[in-house]
Amino acid sequence: MSRLILFNKPFNVLCQFTDKSGRATLADFIDVPRVYPAGLLDYDSEGLVLLTDNGRLQARIADPRFKLVKTYWVQVEGVPDAAALAQLRAGVWLKDKGKREARRTLPAGVKVIAEPPLWPRVPPVRFRRSVPDSWLEIVIREGRNRQVRRMTAAVGLPTLRLVRVQVGDWSLGALQSGHWQFVKK
Repeated sequence: MSRLILFNKPFNVLCQFTDKSGRATLADFIDVPRVYPAGLLDYDSEGLVLLTDNGRLQARIADPRFKLVKTYWVQVEGVPDAAALAQLRAGVWLKDKGKREARRTLPAGVKVIAEPPLWPRVPPVRFRRSVPDSWLEIVIREGRNRQVRRMTAAVGLPTLRLVRVQVGDWSLGALQSGHWQFVKK
């Protein structure tokens, strides 16, 4: 029987089990043999990571061909206007590393949200009184390298904090940062 783990990855943790540089990894939090992340979450991003010992499930979750929906709560610098939101919803032109030409992202679900009830980030996001910030919920069906950060930057809203809260049908719920749980079948 396969196992599936939901993990709330803290900020500045590598989404792998080893690191020669001594950075924090999944092994610092999860002591379950033979499970592997199904998809990645950047070192400087937080939130839901799925791990499994089932290769087929891992591929289904991680493979971009299946276009599994991913939901993020994103704190951005600035206040989005209607044009920026429309651009994010329609798709943003991004040039991927090693590619000659830019490609438009798939359309995204985007809405402005109130600051969500999250755990404190360590270290905290820098606060500047003279520069406002806002929260967005962004839903995508792709997983290009640092895609959400690059999308918000492309419309003039640099990302300050990025938290993945849902992948497909799996969500963080009340799972606190640095904690994990088995999915009950």
